[in-house]
Amino acid sequence: MNALVFGRAIPKSLFTLHLFTQNDILTTIIPTTLFALVAAPLCSPYRCVHVVWWIWLHLLHFNVANQVIDPAEDGRNKASRPIPAGYISLRDAVYLRWCLVPICLVASAFYSIQVLSASLAITLLTLWYNEFKAHSHHWFSKNLMTGLGYACFQVGATLIAGRDMSRLEPNALLAVFLSIAMFATTLQAQDFKDQEGDRSIGRRTLPIAHPSPARVSMFVGLPMWSICLTQVWGMDAFCSVAFIFYSGLVGLRFMVCKTTKADRLSCKLYSLWFSVAHLLPGYWRYFHEARTHIS
Repeated sequence: MNALVFGRAIPKSLFTLHLFTQNDILTTIIPTTLFALVAAPLCSPYRCVHVVWWIWLHLLHFNVANQVIDPAEDGRNKASRPIPAGYISLRDAVYLRWCLVPICLVASAFYSIQVLSASLAITLLTLWYNEFKAHSHHWFSKNLMTGLGYACFQVGATLIAGRDMSRLEPNALLAVFLSIAMFATTLQAQDFKDQEGDRSIGRRTLPIAHPSPARVSMFVGLPMWSICLTQVWGMDAFCSVAFIFYSGLVGLRFMVCKTTKADRLSCKLYSLWFSVAHLLPGYWRYFHEARTHIS
C-alpha cells in the first residue's frame, strides 16, 4: 500500500514542480537555452540536456522563492499557480525554497567554479529580489535586478554548453552584456498583463507608474534594439528588414491593443522576438566566423 501511495505521489510532485515554472518556458528556458547553444558554441549534443536541466533547476529555485512571498496575490491574480491551486502547502513550498539553495549550488559545483559562481550570484539576487523586496521598491530596480539575474542564467548556461567551462569567449561576453541591456529596457513587456494584480498589492511596475511612456518604450525600443543587433551581428539586408519589421509590429501592438487579453498575446509575441534576438550571436558565428576560418 505504501509503495502504491508513493508511486502516485511521484507524478503529482513532478507536475507541481512543472507548475512552478510552466509560465516561464517561453520567456526564460527557451531563450536562455538558445542563447547558450549559439554563444558557447555547443561542444556536444549531450551538453544540451545539461544546459536545460541547469536553467530549469535555477528557475525553479527563483520561482518557488518568489511565489512563497505573497501567495495571497497569486490567489487573486494567478490562481493556477501551485500554492493557491492547492498542489502544495505554503509550509512545504518554503521548505522546498530553502532546500533548492544547496541543491543548485552542489549541482553547479560539478561543472566548474565559474558555473558555481553564477549559481551563487543567482542565489544572492533571488534573496535580494524576493526576501528584501527589491522588486517592489521601484520599477527601475525591478528591471535592473531581473536583467542581472537573467545574465547570470546566461553565463552559467553558456559555460556549461561550451568546450571550456571556466571561461566565456569574447563574443559570448558581448552577447551577455547586450542581453542585460536589452532585457532591462524591455522587461516591461511582461508587466502589462499583470497590472491588475500588481496594482492590488501596491507594486510600482513601469506600466503602472507611467502607462503611456511604458507603451511608447515598446514601440520605440523594440525596433531600436533590432537595428542595433542587426548591425552588431552583421545580418544581411533581408534578415535585417524582416527582424526589424516584426519588432515594429510587436511594438505597435503594445501601443494600440491595451486589454489584459491583448497584453498576454503581445507578451508571447515579444518572447518570440526575444528568442530570435538570442540566436543572433549564432548568425555571426556561422556566417562570419566560418568565412574567416575558410579564407
